[in-house]
This record gives sequence, structure tokens and C-alpha cells, in this order.
Amino acid sequence: MNMQASPAKPTRSLALGIERLGLISLRFPVAAAIMLVVLAVLGGIGVTRLKVDDSLSQLFRSNTPEYRQFEETVTRFPSAEYDVLVVVEADDLLARGNIEKLREAVTDLQLIDGTRGLISLFSARQPPEGNELPAPVFPDELPQGADYDKLVAKVRANEIIRGKLLSEDGTLALIVLSLKPEIVATEGLRKVVGEIRETMDQDLAGSDLKSELSGVPVMQLEIRNAVERDRILYNAIGFFAGCGIAILFFRRVSFMIIAAAPPLIAILLALGTFGWFNFRLNMFLNVMTPLIMVISFADSMQLTFAARDRLIAGEDKYTAFRNVLFIVGPACVLTHATAGLSFIALLFSQSDLIRAFGEAGLLATIIALLTVLLVLPLLGVLLLRDTSGFAVKVRGADTGVDLLRRFCAWIAARMVSRPGFFSLIGIAVVVILGIIYANLQPRYRLADQVPDREQAVSASNRLDRKLTGAQPIDVLIQFTEGESLYSPETLATIADVHNVVERQAGVGNVLSLETLRRWLAEKAGKHDVATLKQYVDILPAFLTRRFVSEQQDAVLVSGRIPDVDANQLLPVVDSLDKRLNDVRAKHRGYEIAVTGLSAIAARNSANMIGKLNRGLTIEIVFVAAFIGLAFRSFVVMLVSILPGVFPILLSGALLYAMGEGLQFASIVALTVSFGLGLSATIHFLNRLRLEDSPDRDPAIAVERATVLVGPALILTSVVLACGLAVTVFSDLPSLRLFGWLSAFAMIAALIADLLILRPTAMYLFALTRRRRRPAAEAKPAE
Repeated sequence: MNMQASPAKPTRSLALGIERLGLISLRFPVAAAIMLVVLAVLGGIGVTRLKVDDSLSQLFRSNTPEYRQFEETVTRFPSAEYDVLVVVEADDLLARGNIEKLREAVTDLQLIDGTRGLISLFSARQPPEGNELPAPVFPDELPQGADYDKLVAKVRANEIIRGKLLSEDGTLALIVLSLKPEIVATEGLRKVVGEIRETMDQDLAGSDLKSELSGVPVMQLEIRNAVERDRILYNAIGFFAGCGIAILFFRRVSFMIIAAAPPLIAILLALGTFGWFNFRLNMFLNVMTPLIMVISFADSMQLTFAARDRLIAGEDKYTAFRNVLFIVGPACVLTHATAGLSFIALLFSQSDLIRAFGEAGLLATIIALLTVLLVLPLLGVLLLRDTSGFAVKVRGADTGVDLLRRFCAWIAARMVSRPGFFSLIGIAVVVILGIIYANLQPRYRLADQVPDREQAVSASNRLDRKLTGAQPIDVLIQFTEGESLYSPETLATIADVHNVVERQAGVGNVLSLETLRRWLAEKAGKHDVATLKQYVDILPAFLTRRFVSEQQDAVLVSGRIPDVDANQLLPVVDSLDKRLNDVRAKHRGYEIAVTGLSAIAARNSANMIGKLNRGLTIEIVFVAAFIGLAFRSFVVMLVSILPGVFPILLSGALLYAMGEGLQFASIVALTVSFGLGLSATIHFLNRLRLEDSPDRDPAIAVERATVLVGPALILTSVVLACGLAVTVFSDLPSLRLFGWLSAFAMIAALIADLLILRPTAMYLFALTRRRRRPAAEAKPAE
């Protein structure tokens, strides 16, 4: 099947003439080429300036009071942010030989440059006797036989160790290794973590002891490594996928370069711009590479396909690319505009991370549009040679494209045969999917933000099972004016808060100044404040700063909870906060607040995801109105709604069926996919506008529009899906979810375009024309 492109005819521009920017490259190709080289060099320099943001709290970073308090707590009590958790396991962990191996490893860990201290089984002390410093629980020379068995029993019963540094079954030990703050924020973290792993491997060799690392610094390093690795992987796979599809159907290297080079240049320029504007790569911005690829490649394919058709029809290259800018260019501008609106919707999120993603996406969309409009015509006039010979050679032998056109014609013929019936089916399906989508619940887990094929998540899961959990939940107590750390009222407040946290279901491993006070009272009979102060003073600063601020005007009661879904965690946080009301009433003047990353996540995740979801609903209405305004047609606005919401609702129904719920990654994927998925709808409606006329049957106009733009729409949808699906290779669960869900939404958008858009457009256009015809016929009679 060989349907020639229609002659270019003057039409009202949908894009305020923005597409005419492409004429600059046709008019001044040499100057445009020089400017492109200069911008590419600047873009390359900008790429080298890109840094990685590996903070675990980046999703919730905002200007809210809760987050400001969390930041203040982290600053005043810098513990969990700098702790490497070394998890050691063995069935016979407490065997004498294993304990000797483990103690040797603990000693060597303290010698690693960049560490400032550690806590382990061997940190525990005997109850004090007299005024002398207490001896360690583990003596320098370990006893043997029955005496060693007594030592093991004493260790397992020790209140400082049991359930905190040693699991109840005695098979897991925890070593908390504190790093220097300046190390965690630099590339030195990679070296220090590497030395920790190497030390544990060497010292535990020859035994059945197994070790894994977790903790915030390890998670940050694994996020940093994954982001850097994924950036290279996505660029490579996206490049080869785009080039492969382009050369397969264009059958000429020059056309492949014309179609694929603008997206690659757009990636370079966009990433370079991010570098110059000091954007930091994170789990969302890292997906910007495939997003730029699909945004720009979609319209690049449309323009190249149309130019190729016009060259086959006999036009010279200058005329062909000029006409393509006028015919396809407005739709390209409009598709980028709708994608930009999708990113604008993200700017209203409370999360700094999601807002930054929206800003970067909007900036990338503008760069992609300008790159496609300016670079593609430039490459067309510079690379194409002997276009008349190409037209003769390809005409009649365009097998791949002809097959796609026959398929599009077959689909269109069936959809327009019973447009009302198929439109009703489409509406019914969308309503059913909408009901399912409405039942999706927000979901969030910290583990979804961390590479799950590395040690950190595995070790964290073990801590969840055997030591209550690895995630801290803190209660911040700030003293009233005039009260000191060791005043009776302050100590009573700390004790009451400690008791509440300790009794809270779901919270374990509770530590505070009260833990030390109890130990002194129960094991040594020391109840006086002087002894308590003496012990606080002799403890290492890195240890006391976990619970007592440097100015001694605030303390922290810290517990541990497992990394569970925020919906399960929120009742625990709310219950704890409610139980603390009695303590607040009893000790007026003391500020008592539940904080920590887990508490922030539990409170804010559902609210933020809900707001993003409502923002998506508003965006759908706004974008539909925008498209209707651009086409100056209420009918077009109605036509664009069903194919626009179908991929979102179908993707949501899939998430519901899989029990996934709405996560940050999924709602952002659906928001962005909505804007990108409208590309096919806009290009079809633009072509239908050109093919439609009062004296032509709407069915013929729909069929012609489908056959002319259908092959390019199918190919671009495949490229969109491939470009986003490459993220399934990521080690980050959130990015994998973003990738496969976005790819699925792209395919769903193609299905909606072929099976819902065609009959709906046919039915509404025909209905509108039938209503206008009696009015037009009656007018002369008046």
C-alpha cells in the first residue's frame, strides 16, 4: 500500500508559529551548525559538573515544620546518618573460636581511617564496684569449658546487649560503626566502606561467620553507585534501541542519523544544562535521560517519516523539510507543550525532590523541542544526497512501512464501520477501570528507594527479623527554660518517655539516657546523679551525642522499627504520639515530639501521594482543555479525554491486580506518561484536521489520517516504551517500577489511540457535521 503525502496547504497554526523556528536552520545552515557545535561543547562541560544526591530523606525534603524538626534533630544528634551497621551471623555465633574472630575484627575496624568509634558486644561492661571503672563483660583472656558457658549465659542476659546488639537466639550480632561526618559526604565514603568489607572478609575467613553491611552511609553509597551505573546503561541502551528501530524502517543510514541524532543531542544539552544549573542526580532525575530520549525521539520520528514521504513523492530536500515543519511541526510543538504541562503539575508537590524533577523535566522538554525543530532540518539538508535516486529506489519497495500502513488501514476500517458501538465500549471500559483505579491505596517503603540487589537491604531485612528493626524512630525532648540535663524533672521526663516508647507495640531496641540510669541502679545499686554524670562524661563523645545534645539542652529517646509499608507504620507513630500526651501534660514546658525518617515517611507519604494523584486529575482536565483551545474545537477536547485517561486507568488497574498500590514512582510515572502518551493523539488529530473537509466523508478522513500517521505513531510508541523500559535493569526498585509502568502506559496509549480515538473521533465529527448541516441549509431560506 502506497499512500502519498497530501500537498502542503496553508492552515492555521496550532502552535502560534513556533514551528517556524526550524526555518532558521534551512535559511542559515552553516551558522546553525557552528552554533550547534558550541552548544554541544558547553553541554559536555556541564555534564562533568553533575553531582549525585544520595540522601534517603530526599523524597520528604520540604519546608514543612515536621521536616525542619527532623533536620534539626539530625544536626543535633548526628548518629544514624553516619552509622555503618555490620551484621554478623552464624548458627554458633557465640562459640569461643567465633567470638575470638569477631573480637579481632572489631579491633581492626576501629583502626580504619575515617571511623570515630564503634559499639559492639565487646563494649558492654560489668556492673561498677566502688569508684573504679567497670571491667568489660568479655575479659581479655576468654575462659574455657564450663566457665565460658557461664560467660555466654551472662552475655545473653545482659540488658545492654540482649535484643540490641545480640539477637535473642544468639545467632546475629550487630556492630555499630560510626564514621566521621566529613567522610560520608565525600568520595572518601567509597574507600572507607570498601575497607570495612575487606577487613570483615579477611578477619572472618576460615570461620562460619558471615557479615553484611547496612546503615545510612552504605545505603547512600549503593544509591550513588546505582545512579552512576544506571546513567551509563540507560544512555547506551536508549541509543542503540533508537538507532536500531530507525535504520530498520528507514533503510538508510542518513535517515537513521536524522531521526536519532536530535534526541541524542537533546540529551547532551539537557544534562549539560542540569550541570550548569546545579541540579543533582537522584533516583528520579536519573530517569531523565530516557525521558529526554522518548520526548524528542517521538517527534523526531514523526518529522523524519513525513519528510521521507515527501521526498518519495518527488519534492527536493529543502521543500520537503520546509513543508514538514508547517504540517507536522505544529503537532510537535503541541506534544511538547502537553508534556511540559505534565511536568508543571509536579511543581506543586510538597517534596523538593519531585518539584526538582518537574523543573528539570520542563527544562528538558523545552530543550528537546528546540533541538528537534532546529537540528533535524539542518541534518536533513546536510546529509541527504541524491534524493531523486532515493525516491525511485524506495517507491514501490517500502515493505516495512507498507505493512504498517496496511495494518493501520485494516484497524481504521473496522473502527469507523460502527463508531457509536465502539465508542460506547470504550466509555464502558474506561468507567470500569476508573472504579478499580479509585481503590488504589498509597504505598511507601524505604527499601524501595535503595538498591535491593546489594547488601544493605539484605542486612536490613535480617535486622528486621532478629533485632526488631533497622530503622530508627526517635522522640525528641527539648528542656524547658531553667532545667538542666540532670535536674530531677528532666530525668523524670526522660524516664516517662522511655517507658512509653518501650511499651509501644512495634517498637523495640529502645535506648536513651534512661537505659544507662537503669543499668547503674539495677546492677550496681547506684541511684545518685553524680555517678550517672560520671559515666556520661567518660563515654566517647560519638556515643553520648546519640542521646544528649552538645549543649545538653535536649535528649533523644531512640527506638528501632522494621521497614514496613507506611500504611502499617502510621498507626504505630500515631499511637506513640497519642500516648506521649500524658507525659506532655505531666511535664509541662518540655517539648516532646516523635520524629525520625520513619515517622516523617509514615506521616507524609500517603498525604503527598494523594495530592499528586489529585493533581493528576486536575492535569487531565487542564490538558484536555488546552488541546481543545489549541485546535479551537470543543469536539477535539472531548475526543482527547478517553484516549488520554485510558493508559492511566489501565496501568492503575494493573497495579491494583498486582497489589502494588500507588507509590511515588508510580504516580510520577503516570503523570509523565499522560503527557507523553498524548503525542499519538495530537499527531492524529492534527492530520485529521488537515484531511477533513465539509465535502469529505468523516470515515474517509479518519482512514486517511490513520494510514498517513499510523506507522510513525506505532514506531514512536514502541520507541517510547523501549526508552522507558530500559530502567527495568536498574538496581533501584523505584526506578524499575517507574520504567515498566511507563512503558506499559505507552503501549496502552497506542491501544487507546487505535481502538478508542478513531471511533470516538469519527462518531463525534460525524455527529457535529449532521447538526451543522440542517442549520446551514435553513439559513438561505431565512
